[in-house]
Amino acid sequence: MENNFEMLLLSLLLLLCSSPGVLGQLEKESQLEEDVDSDLADFDLDIAPRRVPRQVKTILTKETKPHIQELSIKTTIISRYAFTAVYCAMLNRHSAAAEGVFQFQIPADAYISNFTMIVGGRVYQSEVTPKEKRVKQEKGKPKNKESGDASPEPEVEVFRMAVNIPGRNRAVFLLTYEELLQRRLGRYEHVTSLRPLQLVSRLILDVTIVDHSPIMDLEVLPLRNSKSSSAASSPAAPNAHKIPAKPELPLTTVIKKENNVCRITFSPNIVQQAKITTNGILGDFVIRYDVQRDMGIGDIQVLNGHFVHYFAPKDLPAVPKNVVFVIDTSASMLGTKIKQTKDALFTILRDLRPGDRFNFISFSNKIKVWQPNHLVAVTPLTIRDAKKFIFMLMPTGGTNIDDAIQTGSSLLRNHLLGPDTTQNSVSLIIFLTDGRPTVGEIQSPAILGNTRSAVQEKFCIFTIGIGNDVDYRLLERMALENCGMMRRIHEDADASAMLKGFYDEIGTPLLSDIRINYTEDSVQYVTQHLFTNYFNGSEIVIAGKLTNQSADSLHVQVTASNNDRSIILETDVPLRHRQIETEKHVKAATAAMAAGARPVGSGATQGLGLALGSIAEDFVERVWGFLSVKEGLRSRLRSQTSKEREDHIQQATNLSLTYHFLTPLTNLVVERPEVLADGTMAPAPTIMPENDEAASPANELPDEEMPQKPSKKLGSKTSSLSNTVGKAERRPAKKSITISKTSADGDPHFVVEFPLSKLTVCFNINGEPGHVLALVSDHKHSGVTVNGKLIGAPAPPGSHKQQRTYFSTITIVVDHPKRAYIEVTPKKVILDSRDRMVLPCHSTVAVDSGVLSVAIVGKSNVTVTVGGNISFVILLHQYKNPAPYQRDHLGFYIGNSKGLSQSCHGLLGQFLYEEVGLAELPAQGDMKPSTVLKVKDRSVPVVQKSRRIYSGTQSVDCWFARNNAAKLIDGQYEDYLMSHMFDTGDWPHGTNRV
Repeated sequence: MENNFEMLLLSLLLLLCSSPGVLGQLEKESQLEEDVDSDLADFDLDIAPRRVPRQVKTILTKETKPHIQELSIKTTIISRYAFTAVYCAMLNRHSAAAEGVFQFQIPADAYISNFTMIVGGRVYQSEVTPKEKRVKQEKGKPKNKESGDASPEPEVEVFRMAVNIPGRNRAVFLLTYEELLQRRLGRYEHVTSLRPLQLVSRLILDVTIVDHSPIMDLEVLPLRNSKSSSAASSPAAPNAHKIPAKPELPLTTVIKKENNVCRITFSPNIVQQAKITTNGILGDFVIRYDVQRDMGIGDIQVLNGHFVHYFAPKDLPAVPKNVVFVIDTSASMLGTKIKQTKDALFTILRDLRPGDRFNFISFSNKIKVWQPNHLVAVTPLTIRDAKKFIFMLMPTGGTNIDDAIQTGSSLLRNHLLGPDTTQNSVSLIIFLTDGRPTVGEIQSPAILGNTRSAVQEKFCIFTIGIGNDVDYRLLERMALENCGMMRRIHEDADASAMLKGFYDEIGTPLLSDIRINYTEDSVQYVTQHLFTNYFNGSEIVIAGKLTNQSADSLHVQVTASNNDRSIILETDVPLRHRQIETEKHVKAATAAMAAGARPVGSGATQGLGLALGSIAEDFVERVWGFLSVKEGLRSRLRSQTSKEREDHIQQATNLSLTYHFLTPLTNLVVERPEVLADGTMAPAPTIMPENDEAASPANELPDEEMPQKPSKKLGSKTSSLSNTVGKAERRPAKKSITISKTSADGDPHFVVEFPLSKLTVCFNINGEPGHVLALVSDHKHSGVTVNGKLIGAPAPPGSHKQQRTYFSTITIVVDHPKRAYIEVTPKKVILDSRDRMVLPCHSTVAVDSGVLSVAIVGKSNVTVTVGGNISFVILLHQYKNPAPYQRDHLGFYIGNSKGLSQSCHGLLGQFLYEEVGLAELPAQGDMKPSTVLKVKDRSVPVVQKSRRIYSGTQSVDCWFARNNAAKLIDGQYEDYLMSHMFDTGDWPHGTNRV
C-alpha cells in the first residue's frame, strides 16, 4: 500500500532541503548569535509600536538549552479522521554540543505514524518494529538506538526524544500521528497540546476540518491548563453551565468557516505567549463540533476499494435501563475522592428516568447493598432514600472487588428473571474503585473468570478507576469482556465532573442488540459490526474492504431493538456514485488544505499543509487500518486461550507494521546522531543529488552501455542530504535503448518475451482496485519478491470497460543477505535498507545501500538493481492536467533476470526460463483455423495483437491470451493476489512446474 504519511515526510524533506538555513550547519557564529533577536524583531511588527519586553528577552538569553525557533502543528480532520503533523526547529546557539529535548503530548487514542529527525543536515528516519516479548529488553537494546516511549498517562501519551545537537547547529523534528475522533454527547472533540516548555519564536497551530456533511456547533474553548480544568470543561460536567455560552477565544485565534470546511488558526507571538505563561506550558487547544446528519442508515463513504460507515441515529425514544452502582468505600477513598464521588452520585440521581430501575452497592472489606435482593423504581421516595445511603457512606477497610461484582451481578440477574423487568431494557453495572483487590479473591484471572460466569452475557459492566493505584488492566479487561467501557480519572482531576460525564455518555441508551450487515460476498475484513448498545450522542463506525468494486450497489441492513419494538433499516448504496462523491470530498479537502497553507507566514507550515493534502487520498483505508488495529488489541485482551491471544497479537502487529503505527505491540526506533567531543557531528558519507537539467526525456530508459556516475554509499548509521544543490555539469543526452520487453504497464497490459522461442506473448489482468499482484516471486532462492498494487480509474468515454486499473505502487523486497525493500510510487521512492530514505521522483539521484541500489531519472524512470545480475526498471507515468479517467501510475519492466532462479514464479516471473511454441488447429465445421500456444503441457488459444510499450515509443507484435490469461498462467488469477505489499508468500505449487 502507499503509506501516505511518507508523502508528508517527502514534502517536508523537499521543503527543508530547499532551505539550507534551516537544515545546514551554519558557517558564521555571529549569524547564529543574532537569530533569536532577529526572530523577536519580526514579532515586534505584531505589537507595534511597543518593543519586546526586556523580561522576555532576559528569559530567552538566560536559556542554556537549545531554543525552539519554530513549532508548527498542522491538523487535517477529514470525515472525523485526524492527521496531525508537528514540525519543531531547535537551535543550539552555543559552541559546545547541547542536549535538545523534543517532547509532545498526543491523545491516548492516537497512533504515531512517523517520526524523523534532521540534525546537522542528516536525516534520521524512524522505523516501526515488532515489540519483543518482555524478557530483559533493556539489555538487548541496540547501543545507539532510542525508542520513542509513551507514558502511561490516561488522557495523553508523552512522546519524548532527546538528542545531542552539535555546537552552532540546528535540529528539526517531524512527528505525525493519526486518530479517529469519537463522538460523545453529540460532539467531536479535538485536542492539541501546546506545551513546548519554553517560549517559542514562532508558534503556529493550524486545524482544517473537512466533512462530507455540513459542520455544526463549532466551538473553540479557552486554553485548558490542567487535568482538573479538562474535566470541568467537559460538556458533560455538572458545572459546565459556569462556562459562558460563547467562551472567549484564545488570543489570536481566527476561525474561517464554510458549509463543509472550517479552518482554525492560533499563532501567538512570543510576547503574547509570555502573557499567558513564561514556562511554555500554554495548555490544550480544544475544538468541539458536530456534523449535520440525516435520518436513516447513516453516512457511507467509498474510496479505493474500502468503505467506512458512520451510524448515529437521532430522535429515538430512550430505552429504560437497569443500573447497579458499585462504589468503592475502602480506606483509600477517604477525603476528596469520596466527597467528589458522592457529589457525582447526587447529580446522577436527579437524571434517572421514571422507567429506570436502580440500586447501590458499597464495598470495602464488607459488601453493603442499599436495597437487598431487588432493583427499585425511580420515585421521589426512592431517590430520597438513595441520597441518605450515599450520604452515610464512610471509607474504611480493604478492597473486595470480586465479591462486589458478584453481588451486583446477582442483583441484575435476579431482576431480569423477575416480573418487574421491562422488555428490551438495557442492563448495566457501573463499577468505581481507586485501588487493587486486597480482600477475598485477589488474582486477576480468577476475578475475570468469576465475572464472566456471573454476567453470563446478560448485561454490561462499565468500570472507572481513580488515581494511580488502580489495576487498570483488570478494569479494562473486565469492561471489554462484558461489552462495556473503562475510564481513568487522574488523582488530581475533578472526579465528580468526570464520573458524571461518563454516566451521561451511557445514561441514555437508544438501541440495543444492533447488527449491521452488508451484501454477502461483497465485503471482507469488516471491523466490529455487532453492538450490544447504542447510547445517545455517540456514533458507531464500521470499515471494511470491498471484494467487488465493479458491483453496482452494496446492500446495507441495520437491525436493532428500541424499547418494546424492533427496528429494521436497509438500503442499497450505489457504490460508483459514492466513490465519485467521496473523491470530490477528498479533492475539496486537498484544495482547502493547500489554500489554507498559503496565508501563514511559516514555510514549514506551508509544507505541512500541502503535504497533508495528499494524505487524504487514502483516508478511508487508513480508517479501516486504524479500527482494525484497535479491534485486534481489544480482542487480545478478551482472549480466553494463549493461541487465540497470539493470533490476535500477530494480526494487530502485522497491521501496525503495514500502516507504520506505534501501538502497544510495536516500537518506534530511530538512530541517534553521533556528536564528537569537540561538539561537531561525526563525519558521514553524503549523497549528492544530480542536477535535474541532466535528466533524460520523459520515460526514456537508462542507457546500460553508458557508464553511470558512481553513487556514494549510505553510511551505516545515518543517511544524509546535501545542504546545497550546485550546478552539475551537463551530461550528454542518453540515447534510447532496448531492454527486455517482459513487462506490466498501462491498464495493466502484460508482455512476456521468450528469446529462445523467438516469440512474444501478451495478456491482460482485469483486477480490482486495491488488489496486490505478485509479479516476481523468488523468495526462497534469490530472496527477491516484486508486488504491485492496483488503483482504479473511470474508463474513457466510449470504452467497453466500466473501469481501468493501473499500478499505483510497486515494492521490491530482498531477503539476502539481509532484508531490505524499495517502495516506488509516481511521486516518491522509499528505500529501507541500512537506513530509511524517502527520495522524490522529480529529481535525478543515485543511491547504493549495499543490498539494493536505486537510480532515479527525474520524472522519467527508476532503475532498481539487486546484486550485479538482477535489475528492474519502473516507468513513471505522470499527468500535469489529468482527465477524470487518468491516474498517475507505474510501468514495470524486467531489465536483467540472470540472478533469479529457475523456480521463480509470479505473473511475470514464471515465464523467465520457459520455452513455448505455436501450433495451428485445423478448421472444424464453421470454425476457421485457429492458433494455440503450447505452454508446458497446456494449449492456450491466442490471437495476434500489437502492443505499445516504453510509454508508447515502441510497438511489439505479440500473441494475446484472453480471459485473464486462463491456461497461460499457472493456476488462476486469484492465486496471485497477495495479502499486502510486503507479502513474500510462496506459490502454492512451490515452483513454476506443474
